[in-house]
Amino acid sequence: MRITVLAENTSCRGLPAEHGLSLYIETEKHNILFDAGQSGLFAENAERLGVDLKSVDIAVISHGHYDHGGGLDTFLKINDTAPVYLHKHAFEPHYNGTEKYIGLDTSLETNARLIITEGTTEISDGLTLFDCNDKEKLTDLGSFGLNMIKNGKMQPDDFRHEHYLMIKEQGKKVLISGCSHKGILNIADWFCPDVLVGGFHFSKLPLDGTLTGYAKRLDSYPTVYYTCHCTGVEQFEHMKKSMKNLHYISTGDTIEIDTKTP
Repeated sequence: MRITVLAENTSCRGLPAEHGLSLYIETEKHNILFDAGQSGLFAENAERLGVDLKSVDIAVISHGHYDHGGGLDTFLKINDTAPVYLHKHAFEPHYNGTEKYIGLDTSLETNARLIITEGTTEISDGLTLFDCNDKEKLTDLGSFGLNMIKNGKMQPDDFRHEHYLMIKEQGKKVLISGCSHKGILNIADWFCPDVLVGGFHFSKLPLDGTLTGYAKRLDSYPTVYYTCHCTGVEQFEHMKKSMKNLHYISTGDTIEIDTKTP
């Protein structure tokens, strides 16, 4: 399995970067676009990296925030065949604080290419989306000031619009998460994958013993982590001291994941 980072907050190859995330995932059977950044930059970088977005046969938007689905319109124009999977709550209004709208472009909500998900959705053999809305959280760090409109009222986001992509290939489990808003500690416990790729949403946390404790908890699982975006570079460096299998991926990076069972 090969994963190429089309957009992320940082860059390793001189490519332009932005606050957001977009991954191009090549499995044995599928070419997947997971998230589309906050603009059309992911598509520009795809061209620079030799990635043909027209070859994508499945697209997933992980949750209803602009920095993961802002480039959706661009993708729909470039690729006219691939279905796009979003959660049923993805187009609900989402805010950073009470004034800054960070949701998706609602004019796209009626696009016929969108496939709306809820609960557990099997895309194809070896590809499944989970929203985990029925799972008990062992740890709850709150909403970090992110809000949603529910029943006509502004309230802390419960991130019911977020889902996670599990890829099973030759006996290995690779989980792809956009921001892990429901808690990376919970997600690692719920799935215990061989490989986990995505943001941890730790960028606002202080570099202290609590974060060290989180790192040690994640390290207790037999999981290799490739993190990015909302984890925070300083937080990554702090956690790296306590973790054997933690790596950071930036715009332009390509990682090869051996999915063959020894």
